Amino acid sequence: MWGSSLSLSDIQQRIHGVTRFLSVTLSIADAHTVDFYTRDVWTRFVAVTPEEVLSAVSSCGGQQGEPEPKAKDPPRTTFGFCCETNRLVDIHELLRAARAHSLPGLGVCWSREELLQGLRGTGSEGGAETGSSDEGAELETDEFMNSKKSHEVQAMSEVVARLAQHCGVKQVIDVGSGKGYLSSFLSLRYGLRVYGIDSSSSNTHGAQERNRKLKKFSRVYQKHSKAARARGEAAHSPQEELEVERKPGAIGDRGVLCGAAGGIVSQEEEKVSTVLSDVSPTINPGTDELFLSSLSVDVIETTSPRIPPSRLSEEERERRKRDNLERKAQNRGESAATVFSPLTSYVTAETELRELIDELEDAVVVGLHTCGDLAPSTLRMFVAKPELAAVCSVGCCYHLLSEEFDPAAQECLHSVCGFPLSRYLRSQSCFCGRNARMSACLALERVSLGQGIQMESLFYRAVLHIILRDHYSSYKSEKRVGKVYSKAKSFVDYVRRALLRLELDESKLTDDVIQGYHDTYRPRMGEMNAFNMLKVTLAPCIEGLILLDRLCFLKEQESISLSALVQLFDPLLSPRCYAVVGLKSCDDRITSR
Repeated sequence: MWGSSLSLSDIQQRIHGVTRFLSVTLSIADAHTVDFYTRDVWTRFVAVTPEEVLSAVSSCGGQQGEPEPKAKDPPRTTFGFCCETNRLVDIHELLRAARAHSLPGLGVCWSREELLQGLRGTGSEGGAETGSSDEGAELETDEFMNSKKSHEVQAMSEVVARLAQHCGVKQVIDVGSGKGYLSSFLSLRYGLRVYGIDSSSSNTHGAQERNRKLKKFSRVYQKHSKAARARGEAAHSPQEELEVERKPGAIGDRGVLCGAAGGIVSQEEEKVSTVLSDVSPTINPGTDELFLSSLSVDVIETTSPRIPPSRLSEEERERRKRDNLERKAQNRGESAATVFSPLTSYVTAETELRELIDELEDAVVVGLHTCGDLAPSTLRMFVAKPELAAVCSVGCCYHLLSEEFDPAAQECLHSVCGFPLSRYLRSQSCFCGRNARMSACLALERVSLGQGIQMESLFYRAVLHIILRDHYSSYKSEKRVGKVYSKAKSFVDYVRRALLRLELDESKLTDDVIQGYHDTYRPRMGEMNAFNMLKVTLAPCIEGLILLDRLCFLKEQESISLSALVQLFDPLLSPRCYAVVGLKSCDDRITSR
């Protein structure tokens, strides 16, 4: 049975609370670090010291900190901001409010386990079974990808497979499939027919090649495993060992040789290391049984125990020849049954999927870290296409979202913007602004552990902006400085490289003048550090608003029987850890099979 599911009005109430909170605090999130000194950002928005902010944030540690003693006549505040000056005067009040208006504080998210439990309890009786025959077995994805991607793929693929089984479908459409990690795993591990759609032809080509190597690996590795088991069995049968040693050349089966110690060594086995090196240099041979048992039986080429042809009857040889021919014909005809097919296309909600996929049936549409507008487009596509039975969408790159009501933004491509998505927020002409959306990409959990922000590079860029203002009339240039910091040996070197990148005359400034700017503003670097920690504190609230808008959009659709925000990933490993999940009611699905 499903856990508690919030209604549309519940979600709207929480959105109202978040927008009210951000209406007061968004000035901090929307301030750009480049302008920090040129616009005296700290003095404009903050009335406490940098030391107070850093102390409160660090002592908080995810828990409610001890409030500072109040003055006798404290100013009237809202979320820690003075109602008269609109400056931050109570950092502890702000931190408490920020936690209360983040997704965990709002109590709107399901855990991954809650979703899986609900899908187990309400599965379709006549639904299609996934290809996994042993749920306890896990494919060691970290053999083929880094720990972050491995964590994401394993966690999300199980959810997608459960959704497919619940809906009784065998096809998955992976929007923004990139290098095909999720698509390949869904195909190999669960036997699903996956179509990966990406706008980059280089991505789809790379995904195709990676999937080919993985399938080759799975088949060769199985043969390697069977040969190893055969050697183990032979060790317990001295008579068979002696027979093999007496007749080293009598084993007529191709690809089988007699080893120096009398063991059987397959040529396929000899090729294993070559295949593995194509896929990953870090394969652990001890995981062969674990690896194979977790693969779908549909994508592994099974092999039967080999018997020397000299021992076979004429009738048996003819039968095996017919079986081999039939198997090859069947493999050619059904090779598309449970594989991953990368496709190159730019997709929107208006894209006709049947023009891309000839064999399209009812399917689950998914997206793992789809950038910018692609995540809301995936949700629009899910609502608009009757053949899409379920959706699991994890977005990222909020700074690339287009906003319908941002006065500073350019006009949306195709007149369809990524935010807001819901009728509720569109009726309020809600917008965040690009700088605030960039702040939403910050990772609170990582920064809390001292990871994530390169303060010196931000400081260099802000001081460079002062130099451009004071000595060059083109400091509002459309040109970008780019990644100069990583190559610079000092601040002086950084400035000179940046001026060359901006095509400005760097000979106008001496080294002493440049270093003088650095020395003047270095004592104020603490202000920038504290201000960025305030932005990090607000990041989960801005991300929460964007995701609540997407959830509200699904709640507004009559065809959606279930919609939820689900935390799929560990935020320390994968900061963009929330998925928007939706299921259509059976009455609103038009089967295409």
